[in-house]
Amino acid sequence: MTTVSSTVAAVRPGEESAAGRVRKRLTSRTASLAAIVIAVLWTTPTFGLFLSSLRPEDQIKSTGWWTFFSDPQITLENYQEVLFGTSSSSGQMASFLVNSLVITIPSVLFPLAFAAFAAYALAWVPFRGRNWVYIGIFALQVVPLQMSLVPLLSFFSEGVSVFGTQILPAWNLEGPARFAQVWFAHTCFALPLGVFLLHNFMSELPGELMEAARVDGATHGVVFRRLVLPLVAPALATFGIFQFLWVWNDLLVALIFAGGTADSAPMTVRLAQMAGTRGNEWQRLTAGAFVSLVIPLVVFLSMQRYFVRGLLAGSVKG
Repeated sequence: MTTVSSTVAAVRPGEESAAGRVRKRLTSRTASLAAIVIAVLWTTPTFGLFLSSLRPEDQIKSTGWWTFFSDPQITLENYQEVLFGTSSSSGQMASFLVNSLVITIPSVLFPLAFAAFAAYALAWVPFRGRNWVYIGIFALQVVPLQMSLVPLLSFFSEGVSVFGTQILPAWNLEGPARFAQVWFAHTCFALPLGVFLLHNFMSELPGELMEAARVDGATHGVVFRRLVLPLVAPALATFGIFQFLWVWNDLLVALIFAGGTADSAPMTVRLAQMAGTRGNEWQRLTAGAFVSLVIPLVVFLSMQRYFVRGLLAGSVKG
């Protein structure tokens, strides 16, 4: 064991010394101090938003959030009014919060499943034109989302016709059924990035492992379910977090395909309405903004370890 270790050290002294220098710089006091300063500056606005959401209306409209420490007064009335208020001037965001969950969860699960299936097929299922299909999916990432909004909206409202013949009927969905339009739109927009990301992870899996499973009689379904999915779980979590944050914070797609009514619109639409029509009600805006911030923050913190593994997977070879 000693001989092997000394041999490896002798073969790659430059790599180890370079890695040691980088590790030493990243763990130095200067780097730690810089990380702490960046973290404090990054979280200060969020902390100020949280304090403002807990302050009474007269204080938040007259003084800054930093004056809270000289005269601390806390109230939960802002959250009560924003979430469950019945007046037209209140936020009434409880139903919009439910809409956001109904929109976001399927809009994450659908592209995650479809992208995983497509990535496995492109990586390990040989078929004619596989490389061209992958190139086409990769090229779709450069198409701006805004370019597809009008054709997709036309597809929902008019269907598809060829030479005057109706091939696909119009959706004509109203009310809560408009969620299906938003799911379809977010799934289409997320698939190019999802397939590209997951394909890069799946294609790096050892070919010997796949061959051994095929020799043992495992079908593609068994290989995908029992071997590939556990090995690419960090990549799935990474893409899932990205997609969740994107859909939860989306305003454009939700406003176009879900509308602005309380039966289908998410929280982002309601926050935009509150900022536009009642921009001076800071106590409601801060409380509503923090409510919309809490859920994605909890999701990210709960899956942070998988997110880090997904970002670092494949960075170390050998």
